[in-house]
Amino acid sequence: MTQRLRSTDGTPIAVETVGQGPAVVLVDGAFGNRASGPNVATASLLAPRFTVYRYDRRGRGGSGDKPRYEAEREIEDLNTLIEAAGGFAHVFGTSSGGNLALRAAASGLWITKLAVWEPNFIADGARPPLPGDYVDHLNELVGSNRRGDAVAYFMTAAVGVPAEFVAPMRHLPMWPTLEAAAHTLAYDGTIVAQHMSGATPSAEEWSAVTMPTLVLDGASSPWLSVGADALVDALPNARRRTLAGQQHDVEAVVLAPALIEFFEGGW
Repeated sequence: MTQRLRSTDGTPIAVETVGQGPAVVLVDGAFGNRASGPNVATASLLAPRFTVYRYDRRGRGGSGDKPRYEAEREIEDLNTLIEAAGGFAHVFGTSSGGNLALRAAASGLWITKLAVWEPNFIADGARPPLPGDYVDHLNELVGSNRRGDAVAYFMTAAVGVPAEFVAPMRHLPMWPTLEAAAHTLAYDGTIVAQHMSGATPSAEEWSAVTMPTLVLDGASSPWLSVGADALVDALPNARRRTLAGQQHDVEAVVLAPALIEFFEGGW
């Protein structure tokens, strides 16, 4: 079932629900939406046991947007879904969607259990931090209608793909779809900017995230693994699990069983 909910500021948020059971809200990372991304297959695998809520984050797909972006509005969007789910829900966020879910949990949303896949945290100098003007530069590129350059900048500065590998990607069939979502890269950049500044996660920042939290990774990106270790140390009620052989684009058939075990099991 697909519907459009109204967030706190009136922005329409497109939501799709599948399955039956306890509510699970899936939060996409960069470029992800209801039509594409790893959460599409994950939702299908969770549906036999849960009512799964997948949504287009603001500025994507069928959801609306506002001229001035603020991360707090995305937290309100997630809260709108949780309220629609009955007032509380499990939440799973992937990549920068994991950062968003963590920030939402810290703000007091009624999240019963929280799972995150390779959230973006730099710790212990595992890689260079994001440039200080990263978000501003993305906005400048999109504002100058250089959407392809914005995608390339994200790939090199944030993901760490060598520039010589990005150039041929511009000729791939997926590139126009990436360009269409280029304006939302600054949104994700705003959400992860502090966490990718090089400052190690602190217990003070995450003290309010008291629900059971599972931090997952695939150990394919050393800096993400180092960040995951530091995050678990900072969270008051977290555990760590590595899914062997998995890349950042995790396979749903490997991820879903781990989520089911966590959401249905004890702690």
